[in-house]
Amino acid sequence: MIQQLGIVIPYYNAQNHIETVVEKASHYSNHIIVVNDYSSQPLPQGYLQSHESVTIINLSENLGVGGATKAGFTYLENLDTVTVMIKLDADDQMDTEYIPQLVAPILTTKHDFVKGNRFRDFRALKRMPWARRFGNLFLSFLSKVATGYWNCFDFNNGFFALSKEKWSLLNQHDIANNYFFETSLISELYFQKASIKEVAMPAIYGEETSNMNIYNMPFLFGLNLLKRFVSRIWKAYFVYDFNIGSLYLVFGHLLFLSGILFGGINWYHYASKEVLTPLGTIMISALLIILGFQLLLQAIQFDILNTPKNER
Repeated sequence: MIQQLGIVIPYYNAQNHIETVVEKASHYSNHIIVVNDYSSQPLPQGYLQSHESVTIINLSENLGVGGATKAGFTYLENLDTVTVMIKLDADDQMDTEYIPQLVAPILTTKHDFVKGNRFRDFRALKRMPWARRFGNLFLSFLSKVATGYWNCFDFNNGFFALSKEKWSLLNQHDIANNYFFETSLISELYFQKASIKEVAMPAIYGEETSNMNIYNMPFLFGLNLLKRFVSRIWKAYFVYDFNIGSLYLVFGHLLFLSGILFGGINWYHYASKEVLTPLGTIMISALLIILGFQLLLQAIQFDILNTPKNER
C-alpha cells in the first residue's frame, strides 16, 4: 500500500471490468476515485460502496475521459495525504503491477510525470492490433513536434502518474476533455519544464470494446496537434522567452519565403515573355531558399536540444 497515492478511474460503459479494476487498485491505494462520466451502464454501487477506500463522483453530463480525469484530480488536490496521482482506465487494459514503478520516481522527486510506453516491448508490440500500432507510431511522432518532448513516445498511453504539486501549477483549462487529454497534458507540462520518465509496459487487449471512434481520430488529433504546435512555438520563443531559436525561426521563414516569392515572380515574368530566366536571378532565389531552410533546420535542432531534462 502506497500511502501518498491517489488513483482516479474515469468510468464510461465499462460495467464488465470496473469491479476487477477497483479490486486491483485497492492493493496500492486507500484513495480510489471512480468518476462516473454520465455512463449509460450503471456503476455496481453495492460493490463499490463496500470498499471504504472508494469514492464515487457522478458527473451531470458526459465530459469525456479527460474531463472525468480532471474532476478526479481536482478532488485529490484537496487531500493532504496524497502527493502522487495516477490515472487508471476502467477497461482493465492496464497492468496495475506497474503502479510502484510509476510512483517511485515521483516520490523520490527525480521526476514529475511518469508514463507507460507500449513500444519498448517488441513481443507485446506484435500483439497490439495493427491499426492501433500504426496510429500510435504516426501520432507519437507528430506529438513530439507539438509538445516539445522529443525524448518521449506513445503519448496516447493513458496509464501515468503525476505529481500533485506539478498538477496544481498547470493551466487546467487548456487541457483537453476528450481523447486528446494525455497529449494536451504533456503539452502543458512543457511550460513547467517538467521531468518525464517512461516505463516500458505492455497493453492488455481483451474482449472490451473501445468508445473511441477511430475514423474521427486523425482529424481530431491532427487539428489539435497543429494548434498545440503553433501555441507552443509562439509562447516558448516569443512570449516567455526570446533566444537564438527565435532568431532562427524569424530569419529562416523570411529567407525561405522570400526565395520562393522572388523566384516565383521572376519565373512568371520571364516565362510570360518566353525568355529564359537569367542564371543570376535563379541563383539568388536558390540561395535565399537554401539559407532559409538551413536556419529552419537549426531551429528544429535547437528545439530538440531544448527538450526538458529527463531528470530533475
